[in-house]
Amino acid sequence: MDGPQAEESIAHLLKALGENPERDGLKNTPRRVARMYSELLAGYHMDPVAMINGALFEVKYDEMVIVRDIEFYSMCEHHMLPFMGRVHVAYVPDGKVLGISKIPRVVDMYARRLQVQERMTRQIADFLHDLLKPQGVAVVVEALHLCMMMRGVKKHDARMTTSAMHGAFRANLATREEFLANISRGSQPLRV
Repeated sequence: MDGPQAEESIAHLLKALGENPERDGLKNTPRRVARMYSELLAGYHMDPVAMINGALFEVKYDEMVIVRDIEFYSMCEHHMLPFMGRVHVAYVPDGKVLGISKIPRVVDMYARRLQVQERMTRQIADFLHDLLKPQGVAVVVEALHLCMMMRGVKKHDARMTTSAMHGAFRANLATREEFLANISRGSQPLRV
């Protein structure tokens, strides 16, 4: 990200809103906001190979692996407001497993961008499918969207659920149902 250009643009926005970007309280706001966006949108600059760091392991395990309740924060590309929630990921290995901490890192890589939930869900599933070449991959994302809570329809309890399925999860109803039953057990309500 071009930090100086971002700071200048934020100062222009403050002026357009009728504010003085040089007044106390706003003097350093353009710099802070530019840094915030650099952090929140860091997914554009993450190197997947470096992130995985060789944490692919050959195994003889061929049952379902589930990592659930992965918290995430993302930015809606339509209004640049946050959406947040949980991601649930499952795969059935075909000779390879991924280090457990890498799955939340994959989620972060795609969440830390200007996004729509549907695309983010598909990107996570496609990345894991291409990386692991498993028998199947499933991703379910549940999220609250501030663009629906703070503005527009103002529905504070509305949440969106999206899913993406590959292989066994798409072709085999029993596999899909096993995954969905596992992620629904003990689930907690989403909170802002």
